[in-house]
Amino acid sequence: MRNSIYITKHGKLVRNENTVYFIEAGGEKHLLPVEKIEDIYVYGKVSLTSQVISYFSQKGIVVHFFNKYGFYQASLYPRETLVSGTVLVNQAEHYLDKEKRLYLAKRFVYGSAGNIIRNVRRWKKDTEEIEKLRGKIEFQDTIPGIMEVEGKIREKYYSIMDSLVSDDYKMIKRERMPPTNKMNALISFGNSLVYSTVLSEIYNTQLNPTISYLHEPSERRFSLSLDISEIFKPIIVDRIVMKLVRKGMLDESDFRKDLNAVLLSDKGRRKFLKEYDEKLHSTIMHRGLGRKISLRRFIRIECYKLIKHLIGAEKYKPLIAWW
Repeated sequence: MRNSIYITKHGKLVRNENTVYFIEAGGEKHLLPVEKIEDIYVYGKVSLTSQVISYFSQKGIVVHFFNKYGFYQASLYPRETLVSGTVLVNQAEHYLDKEKRLYLAKRFVYGSAGNIIRNVRRWKKDTEEIEKLRGKIEFQDTIPGIMEVEGKIREKYYSIMDSLVSDDYKMIKRERMPPTNKMNALISFGNSLVYSTVLSEIYNTQLNPTISYLHEPSERRFSLSLDISEIFKPIIVDRIVMKLVRKGMLDESDFRKDLNAVLLSDKGRRKFLKEYDEKLHSTIMHRGLGRKISLRRFIRIECYKLIKHLIGAEKYKPLIAWW
């Protein structure tokens, strides 16, 4: 399995023949093992030469860029090599057909709700209200209706999370741009990471990342990544956040204030990225395959499941964690 590289310092990426180096602003040089890299996450101010861009494209390495607030900004998305006209046509058809689109949109929210319920049970809290809301998903006949139910599920879910943490880490309400407290800062940072990882996994399949079902396709984002991310945010981001907070792994120096925003400091980002990388590499016994696979591989499998649905081979059912 190839690995992710996280660059949190300022510097530049340069290529010398078939070798790529990251040179820090202070001059320290780091060799990047290109053949072992899955994707790169850039949080510092980093410049890339055209030779590096070309080489990463040849190797199929996706590079994700984040702004100074830690929010996703853009991706260096190589030319797609796994192209399928059949998948593309069917992917578009499932967006254009109202019933087919509704089916997939409901599945993404249903999967997300299932993983939320799994978390709440792990925390030994009551799930009845969330389960009732989840039951309303199938009765929605519009995308806004589905998203409204999703919003109510999240609202209840976050109130449960608030009941489990100290006042210093209560969310109160979900705020994204910008986050104004520590919990919102942690959730936003993690969600941007999952979005980027899902995008990298989509790249390694025949799916087109711009055609989506729950979220509206947009010229400025890879919206299918938003759809699939919904399933994985509870079992990746939320579990990491609650671990960091409830085990007292964070302190004041892990956050910083920027005007009206509360953000992770460089130190806080490194802590989160360490937990994130470990979480993606953690393995779970796959019930169908009969062997352990990484949590990151589950994301790739989710993409394959969606492809099977699009071409009519197998009805799509979202991953709901049993662990």
